[in-house]
Amino acid sequence: MINYALLIEYDGTRYNGWQKQGNTPNTIQERFENILFKLCGKKVEIFASGRTDKGVHAKGQVANFKCEIDMHPEEIKDYFNKYLPEDIRIINAKIEDERFHSRLNAKSKTYEYNIATVKPSVFNRKYVYHTEDSVNVEKMKRAAAKLLGTHDFIGFSSVKKTKKSTIRTINSIDILEESGIITIRINGNGFLYNMVRIITGTLFEIGTGKKEAGVIDEVFKLKERSLSGETLPACGLTLESVYY
Repeated sequence: MINYALLIEYDGTRYNGWQKQGNTPNTIQERFENILFKLCGKKVEIFASGRTDKGVHAKGQVANFKCEIDMHPEEIKDYFNKYLPEDIRIINAKIEDERFHSRLNAKSKTYEYNIATVKPSVFNRKYVYHTEDSVNVEKMKRAAAKLLGTHDFIGFSSVKKTKKSTIRTINSIDILEESGIITIRINGNGFLYNMVRIITGTLFEIGTGKKEAGVIDEVFKLKERSLSGETLPACGLTLESVYY
């Protein structure tokens, strides 16, 4: 049994996220597993580093699957790219150790969120969140420092009550503005449901003056989702890279 790892990019606009669902075949995982059925002659599950939500994009998603067919990684890549739709593409394929798991072995991930403060070009309008509000990027940067380190991020997520740990570590948050686009890059050891979009929404509201930076301390203290910012739209979010 050979364990193949894939580096994948996709435009998530028209998909209901990565994870296959019982009520729709329109997921990225479903597209891959349909091709795997043809390739391996049986149902084969493919595992991703994370379940990107509906409308979220990826430039560096990592996934792995095991198959008994012995093919060179380049052949695997070409086979998938032949049958995948044009908005999903394999950048690279390689053989990993049998114990490698794209999600369980991931050490950290980097997500990028883009906010357009000017009307975006027709070519990138699907990949940014457009606002007409005035945004103070320096306020966002100062507030972002409060999010660094290890905390219970349940108040910055859509997670309800859970027995699983909601403690995560944010390693870095970089915010820059260029040509009317504010880019927020967040690296962490893991992310809860909607965590990146709520963190960026909180920073956005601080930048627009709707909230003060101290709200971050309050969310950590009280663990209340109602105190943190809005969940920004999925279109502005991209999974940039996964580190092992």
